[in-house]
Amino acid sequence: MPGYLVKNECIAVAGVADIHIRSLLDRQQFADPLGEAEALGISSATWPLFGLLWPSGLQLAQYMANRPLRSGERVLEIGCGLALASLIVHRQGVDVTASDCHPMASTFLKKNLILNALPPMPYTLGNWSQLAPSGIDGRFDLIMGSDVLYERDDDGILPLFIEHHAHATAEVLIIDPDRGNRPAFSRRMQAMGFDLIQTTLSALPDGIAYKGRLLHYKRVGLN
Repeated sequence: MPGYLVKNECIAVAGVADIHIRSLLDRQQFADPLGEAEALGISSATWPLFGLLWPSGLQLAQYMANRPLRSGERVLEIGCGLALASLIVHRQGVDVTASDCHPMASTFLKKNLILNALPPMPYTLGNWSQLAPSGIDGRFDLIMGSDVLYERDDDGILPLFIEHHAHATAEVLIIDPDRGNRPAFSRRMQAMGFDLIQTTLSALPDGIAYKGRLLHYKRVGLN
């Protein structure tokens, strides 16, 4: 036994075929026998968060399911967790790389690729608090993430990480459940030349109440 319990779900995302997801059973699961998570600063309380389906992740997946494909586009998901949005666009043939700082994220991604009969998808251990050794290769046309503004970032590490991996004409999509760190993040993005279009999100596709915003950043002066 791996030391944690899991469950399999069939997730409905409007506009695309349902997707099968293996996730942790609940927030009580924990297993770090080799101390890998502890070495990365991941406590037993935060350990299971990567392996659960969150409302913001469902919102990002729904948006990407409806977003038109763009030829040759390269996509990066940061803080991917179970990588639902990445799985959605990967199934459509998009060049997408998933990344997360959790040592178990790749294990669950591999299993979910198999559950959905999908070919391998690029994944890398990506930690934006370590800009240079992030392990992420090259630059991307679209960088996306859900609920990644969960802590204060006084030094602007996440915007700098995004700038380091974004093409000059890149877009950035963030689903944020109205956390208090959004204004500071947006100011730093604006200072790097990104305009912001905000869309209020009031419900999940299945009608469950949700309070948050879609933050869509594009470079100033670009269409």
